[in-house]
Amino acid sequence: MTIRQIIFEATQKLEKAGIPSARLDAEVLLAFLLRCDRLAFFKNPENPISKEQRAAFDRLIERRTGGEPVAYITGRKAFWSFALEVNPAVLIPRPDTEVIVEEALAVLRQESWRRPRILDIGTGSGAIALALACEVPGASITATDISEAALQTAQKNAAALNVEPIVFLKGDLFEPVEGRFDLIVSNPPYIGADEYQSLPPGVKNFEPEEALRAGQTGLEFYEKLIYQAHGYLTENGWLLLEIGARQKQEVRAIYEAHQDFYERIDVREDYAGLPRVIKGRRR
Repeated sequence: MTIRQIIFEATQKLEKAGIPSARLDAEVLLAFLLRCDRLAFFKNPENPISKEQRAAFDRLIERRTGGEPVAYITGRKAFWSFALEVNPAVLIPRPDTEVIVEEALAVLRQESWRRPRILDIGTGSGAIALALACEVPGASITATDISEAALQTAQKNAAALNVEPIVFLKGDLFEPVEGRFDLIVSNPPYIGADEYQSLPPGVKNFEPEEALRAGQTGLEFYEKLIYQAHGYLTENGWLLLEIGARQKQEVRAIYEAHQDFYERIDVREDYAGLPRVIKGRRR
Protein backbone atom coordinates (compact mmCIF):
# COMPACT_ATOMS: atom_id res chain seq x y z
CA MET A 1 0.00 0.00 0.00
CA THR A 2 0.99 3.61 -0.48
CA ILE A 3 0.91 6.43 2.05
CA ARG A 4 -2.15 7.86 0.30
CA GLN A 5 -4.01 4.55 0.50
CA ILE A 6 -3.18 3.76 4.10
CA ILE A 7 -4.20 7.24 5.30
CA PHE A 8 -7.47 7.00 3.37
CA GLU A 9 -8.23 3.58 4.85
CA ALA A 10 -7.33 4.66 8.39
CA THR A 11 -9.43 7.82 8.08
CA GLN A 12 -12.47 5.74 7.14
CA LYS A 13 -11.96 3.46 10.17
CA LEU A 14 -11.66 6.42 12.51
CA GLU A 15 -14.69 8.17 11.05
CA LYS A 16 -16.72 4.98 11.47
CA ALA A 17 -15.64 4.90 15.13
CA GLY A 18 -16.90 8.47 15.58
CA ILE A 19 -13.49 10.15 15.87
CA PRO A 20 -14.07 13.80 14.83
CA SER A 21 -10.49 14.55 13.72
CA ALA A 22 -10.10 11.31 11.79
CA ARG A 23 -7.88 12.48 8.93
CA LEU A 24 -5.59 14.53 11.16
CA ASP A 25 -5.24 11.72 13.68
CA ALA A 26 -4.38 9.22 10.94
CA GLU A 27 -1.68 11.53 9.59
CA VAL A 28 -0.24 12.27 13.04
CA LEU A 29 -0.07 8.59 13.96
CA LEU A 30 1.54 7.62 10.66
CA ALA A 31 4.09 10.42 11.02
CA PHE A 32 4.83 9.17 14.53
CA LEU A 33 5.32 5.62 13.26
CA LEU A 34 7.51 6.64 10.33
CA ARG A 35 9.37 9.29 12.36
CA CYS A 36 8.79 11.97 9.78
CA ASP A 37 6.91 15.22 9.35
CA ARG A 38 3.35 15.18 8.02
CA LEU A 39 4.58 17.39 5.17
CA ALA A 40 6.36 14.32 3.80
CA PHE A 41 2.96 12.76 3.07
CA PHE A 42 1.98 15.60 0.78
CA LYS A 43 5.33 15.52 -1.00
CA ASN A 44 5.43 11.75 -1.47
CA PRO A 45 1.89 10.34 -1.24
CA GLU A 46 2.71 7.36 -3.45
CA ASN A 47 5.60 6.10 -1.37
CA PRO A 48 5.03 2.48 -0.36
CA ILE A 49 4.35 1.19 3.15
CA SER A 50 5.84 -2.15 4.15
CA LYS A 51 3.76 -4.98 5.61
CA GLU A 52 5.52 -4.51 8.96
CA GLN A 53 4.79 -0.78 8.98
CA ARG A 54 1.17 -1.39 8.05
CA ALA A 55 0.75 -3.92 10.86
CA ALA A 56 2.24 -1.50 13.38
CA PHE A 57 0.06 1.33 12.06
CA ASP A 58 -3.05 -0.83 12.29
CA ARG A 59 -2.29 -1.36 15.99
CA LEU A 60 -2.05 2.39 16.53
CA ILE A 61 -5.34 2.98 14.72
CA GLU A 62 -6.99 0.26 16.78
CA ARG A 63 -5.95 2.07 19.96
CA ARG A 64 -7.35 5.33 18.59
CA THR A 65 -10.67 3.77 17.54
CA GLY A 66 -10.92 2.56 21.14
CA GLY A 67 -10.88 6.20 22.22
CA GLU A 68 -7.31 6.47 23.49
CA PRO A 69 -6.06 10.04 22.95
CA VAL A 70 -3.44 10.56 20.27
CA ALA A 71 -1.14 12.23 22.80
CA TYR A 72 -1.06 9.10 24.96
CA ILE A 73 -0.41 6.90 21.94
CA THR A 74 2.53 9.02 20.78
CA GLY A 75 3.61 9.99 24.28
CA ARG A 76 4.00 13.63 23.21
CA LYS A 77 1.94 16.81 23.23
CA ALA A 78 2.85 20.26 21.95
CA PHE A 79 2.45 23.11 24.44
CA TRP A 80 3.69 26.68 24.27
CA SER A 81 6.97 26.52 22.30
CA PHE A 82 7.95 22.93 23.07
CA ALA A 83 6.70 19.35 23.21
CA LEU A 84 6.01 17.54 26.48
CA GLU A 85 6.14 13.89 27.40
CA VAL A 86 2.66 12.83 28.48
CA ASN A 87 1.22 9.59 29.79
CA PRO A 88 -1.93 8.46 31.63
CA ALA A 89 -0.49 9.79 34.91
CA VAL A 90 -0.91 13.39 33.71
CA LEU A 91 -3.61 15.48 32.12
CA ILE A 92 -3.00 16.22 28.45
CA PRO A 93 -2.16 19.97 28.23
CA ARG A 94 -4.76 21.97 26.30
CA PRO A 95 -4.11 25.07 24.19
CA ASP A 96 -6.51 26.94 26.49
CA THR A 97 -4.00 26.57 29.32
CA GLU A 98 -1.53 28.71 27.36
CA VAL A 99 -3.78 31.65 28.29
CA ILE A 100 -2.75 31.39 31.95
CA VAL A 101 0.89 31.46 30.85
CA GLU A 102 0.22 34.61 28.81
CA GLU A 103 -1.55 36.25 31.74
CA ALA A 104 1.22 35.27 34.15
CA LEU A 105 3.82 36.84 31.85
CA ALA A 106 1.73 40.01 31.64
CA VAL A 107 1.62 40.22 35.45
CA LEU A 108 5.36 39.63 35.69
CA ARG A 109 6.06 42.43 33.22
CA GLN A 110 3.71 44.73 35.10
CA GLU A 111 5.28 44.13 38.50
CA SER A 112 8.90 44.06 37.30
CA TRP A 113 10.18 41.67 39.96
CA ARG A 114 13.91 41.09 39.43
CA ARG A 115 13.88 37.43 40.44
CA PRO A 116 10.24 36.44 40.92
CA ARG A 117 9.31 33.53 43.13
CA ILE A 118 6.67 31.47 41.33
CA LEU A 119 4.60 28.55 42.61
CA ASP A 120 2.68 26.18 40.32
CA ILE A 121 0.09 24.13 42.24
CA GLY A 122 -0.88 20.82 40.62
CA THR A 123 1.81 20.92 37.95
CA GLY A 124 0.94 17.64 36.19
CA SER A 125 3.24 17.36 33.18
CA GLY A 126 4.91 20.61 34.22
CA ALA A 127 3.41 22.57 31.33
CA ILE A 128 2.81 25.91 33.06
CA ALA A 129 5.96 25.85 35.19
CA LEU A 130 8.14 24.95 32.22
CA ALA A 131 6.65 27.62 29.97
CA LEU A 132 7.35 30.23 32.65
CA ALA A 133 10.86 28.87 33.19
CA CYS A 134 11.56 29.24 29.46
CA GLU A 135 10.18 32.77 29.32
CA VAL A 136 11.46 34.17 32.63
CA PRO A 137 15.15 33.31 33.05
CA GLY A 138 16.24 33.73 36.64
CA ALA A 139 12.82 33.06 38.11
CA SER A 140 12.73 30.84 41.18
CA ILE A 141 10.04 28.27 40.41
CA THR A 142 8.48 25.64 42.65
CA ALA A 143 5.98 23.11 41.31
CA THR A 144 3.85 20.74 43.37
CA ASP A 145 1.59 17.78 42.72
CA ILE A 146 -0.09 15.15 44.83
CA SER A 147 0.89 12.44 42.32
CA GLU A 148 4.39 10.98 42.43
CA ALA A 149 4.00 9.67 38.87
CA ALA A 150 3.02 13.13 37.63
CA LEU A 151 6.05 14.69 39.33
CA GLN A 152 8.33 12.13 37.71
CA THR A 153 6.89 13.06 34.31
CA ALA A 154 7.32 16.78 35.00
CA GLN A 155 10.92 16.23 36.08
CA LYS A 156 11.64 14.34 32.84
CA ASN A 157 10.19 17.22 30.86
CA ALA A 158 12.27 19.74 32.78
CA ALA A 159 15.43 17.74 32.14
CA ALA A 160 14.62 17.45 28.43
CA LEU A 161 14.11 21.21 28.10
CA ASN A 162 17.24 21.97 30.14
CA VAL A 163 15.66 24.95 31.87
CA GLU A 164 16.89 26.50 35.10
CA PRO A 165 16.23 24.12 38.00
CA ILE A 166 12.64 23.86 39.18
CA VAL A 167 11.94 22.59 42.68
CA PHE A 168 9.39 19.78 42.48
CA LEU A 169 7.54 18.88 45.68
CA LYS A 170 4.99 16.17 46.42
CA GLY A 171 1.94 17.11 48.43
CA ASP A 172 -1.62 18.41 48.47
CA LEU A 173 -1.99 22.09 47.55
CA PHE A 174 0.29 24.19 49.83
CA GLU A 175 1.17 21.31 52.15
CA PRO A 176 4.78 20.82 50.95
CA VAL A 177 5.80 24.48 50.47
CA GLU A 178 7.27 27.11 52.76
CA GLY A 179 7.71 30.86 52.43
CA ARG A 180 5.94 33.32 50.17
CA PHE A 181 5.69 33.73 46.42
CA ASP A 182 5.22 36.69 44.10
CA LEU A 183 3.05 34.66 41.75
CA ILE A 184 0.96 31.56 42.37
CA VAL A 185 -0.58 29.82 39.35
CA SER A 186 -2.76 26.73 39.13
CA ASN A 187 -4.87 24.77 36.70
CA PRO A 188 -6.73 22.81 39.38
CA PRO A 189 -9.34 20.09 38.97
CA TYR A 190 -12.63 21.89 38.32
CA ILE A 191 -15.09 19.29 37.03
CA GLY A 192 -18.09 18.57 39.24
CA ALA A 193 -19.60 15.12 39.77
CA ASP A 194 -22.43 15.45 37.23
CA GLU A 195 -20.25 17.05 34.57
CA TYR A 196 -17.59 14.37 35.03
CA GLN A 197 -20.07 11.64 34.12
CA SER A 198 -20.89 13.43 30.87
CA LEU A 199 -17.28 13.94 29.73
CA PRO A 200 -16.29 12.42 26.36
CA PRO A 201 -15.08 8.81 26.75
CA GLY A 202 -11.64 9.76 25.44
CA VAL A 203 -11.26 12.04 28.46
CA LYS A 204 -13.13 10.15 31.19
CA ASN A 205 -11.77 6.72 30.32
CA PHE A 206 -8.11 7.67 29.86
CA GLU A 207 -7.10 10.89 31.62
CA PRO A 208 -6.47 10.84 35.40
CA GLU A 209 -9.66 11.46 37.35
CA GLU A 210 -7.84 13.25 40.18
CA ALA A 211 -6.59 15.87 37.71
CA LEU A 212 -10.10 16.52 36.40
CA ARG A 213 -12.70 15.97 39.10
CA ALA A 214 -12.81 18.45 41.97
CA GLY A 215 -15.71 17.10 43.99
CA GLN A 216 -19.45 17.48 43.93
CA THR A 217 -19.67 21.06 42.62
CA GLY A 218 -16.35 21.58 40.82
CA LEU A 219 -15.57 24.58 43.06
CA GLU A 220 -13.93 22.75 45.94
CA PHE A 221 -10.32 23.42 44.91
CA TYR A 222 -11.02 27.09 44.23
CA GLU A 223 -12.41 27.52 47.72
CA LYS A 224 -9.25 26.05 49.23
CA LEU A 225 -6.78 27.75 46.89
CA ILE A 226 -8.21 31.24 47.16
CA TYR A 227 -8.44 31.10 50.95
CA GLN A 228 -5.06 29.47 51.56
CA ALA A 229 -3.01 31.31 48.91
CA HIS A 230 -3.20 34.61 50.78
CA GLY A 231 -0.84 33.22 53.40
CA TYR A 232 1.72 32.28 50.75
CA LEU A 233 1.72 35.46 48.65
CA THR A 234 4.11 38.36 49.08
CA GLU A 235 2.65 41.84 49.39
CA ASN A 236 1.13 42.69 45.97
CA GLY A 237 1.61 39.07 44.91
CA TRP A 238 -0.86 37.57 42.44
CA LEU A 239 -2.98 34.41 42.37
CA LEU A 240 -3.92 33.21 38.86
CA LEU A 241 -6.30 30.28 38.34
CA GLU A 242 -7.59 28.56 35.24
CA ILE A 243 -11.37 28.16 35.37
CA GLY A 244 -14.04 26.24 33.51
CA ALA A 245 -15.98 28.10 30.84
CA ARG A 246 -19.12 28.26 33.01
CA GLN A 247 -17.47 29.03 36.35
CA LYS A 248 -16.72 32.75 36.02
CA GLN A 249 -19.39 34.03 38.39
CA GLU A 250 -18.94 31.34 41.02
CA VAL A 251 -15.15 31.63 41.24
CA ARG A 252 -15.28 35.42 41.16
CA ALA A 253 -17.71 35.27 44.07
CA ILE A 254 -15.19 33.20 46.04
CA TYR A 255 -12.49 35.84 45.44
CA GLU A 256 -14.92 38.61 46.41
CA ALA A 257 -15.88 36.76 49.58
CA HIS A 258 -12.24 37.33 50.58
CA GLN A 259 -11.98 41.00 49.60
CA ASP A 260 -9.95 41.65 52.74
CA PHE A 261 -7.33 39.44 51.07
CA TYR A 262 -7.56 40.37 47.36
CA GLU A 263 -7.98 43.35 45.09
CA ARG A 264 -7.96 43.96 41.32
CA ILE A 265 -9.93 40.78 40.63
CA ASP A 266 -10.30 40.24 36.91
CA VAL A 267 -11.17 37.54 34.36
CA ARG A 268 -9.35 36.85 31.09
CA GLU A 269 -11.07 35.13 28.18
CA ASP A 270 -9.47 32.55 25.92
CA TYR A 271 -9.34 32.89 22.15
CA ALA A 272 -12.78 31.33 21.80
CA GLY A 273 -14.18 34.16 23.90
CA LEU A 274 -14.80 31.95 26.95
CA PRO A 275 -13.78 32.86 30.52
CA ARG A 276 -10.52 31.02 31.16
CA VAL A 277 -8.30 32.72 33.80
CA ILE A 278 -9.21 34.63 36.94
CA LYS A 279 -6.68 36.61 38.94
CA GLY A 280 -6.47 38.68 42.10
CA ARG A 281 -3.67 40.59 43.86
CA ARG A 282 -2.94 40.27 47.55
CA ARG A 283 -3.75 43.39 49.52
